[in-house]
Amino acid sequence: RPGVTGAGECRNSAASSKKNDIQPWIVESWCIRPVASADYVWRMEDVIQTYLRPYDPDYPVICFDETFKQLFGEVRPTQGPRPGAPTRVDYEYERKGVSHQLMMCEPLRGWRHVRVTAHRTRRDYATCLRELVEVQYPQAIKIRLVQDNLNTHDGASLYEAFCPTKARELLDRIEFHYTPKHGSWLNMAETEISIMNRQCLDRRLDSPEKIATEIAAWENRRNALQARIHWTFTLAVARQKLHKLYPSIED
Repeated sequence: RPGVTGAGECRNSAASSKKNDIQPWIVESWCIRPVASADYVWRMEDVIQTYLRPYDPDYPVICFDETFKQLFGEVRPTQGPRPGAPTRVDYEYERKGVSHQLMMCEPLRGWRHVRVTAHRTRRDYATCLRELVEVQYPQAIKIRLVQDNLNTHDGASLYEAFCPTKARELLDRIEFHYTPKHGSWLNMAETEISIMNRQCLDRRLDSPEKIATEIAAWENRRNALQARIHWTFTLAVARQKLHKLYPSIED
């Protein structure tokens, strides 16, 4: 009848009201898009322009990033797969610390290498760069290194780890390109880490040694395939899709 609200409508209204209530005790972590920023645009376009350079073995473009994985041990034996039933693991586990992975990849060549470390320090970062320069790319004139703004990702780490002569020698072979803050999506090493986590580390592992073994096998397979990341985000696309990030210029 007109003007009469049914019980079902009341319940739906109450549920909708409860759903839309503000819940200040709940906080979610998001990568919030920045407002118009010349600094963001400058760094973004610098990275994009670096990616668009043609392949040059004398000036390779290397992406670098870090991640970690928690180590979990089983407290009860795992039950192997049976016909009609998958492998079963008990929901209870034992925490065994954290293992860190330092990812280096060259998207245009289809190459990647991961160092597994117990810590994430300036010395670990510096050692990684030394391996990159002296072992992986000894013939390169200069390495164009794309990375984020983590506090250890700078030349100071090399001076903290090595004598000034060695630090300067390594830095003269590296050209840094930093992603903007809140712009880590521009680092293709993040994509490679995501693939590694899905294909290699998506289960419980209880020691850095096991992680290193699994990653080495994954790395060798993927390098043998020369699996590449095809970057299609050009300057023109950035200026069109992210035009709100560009400062407004009035003539």
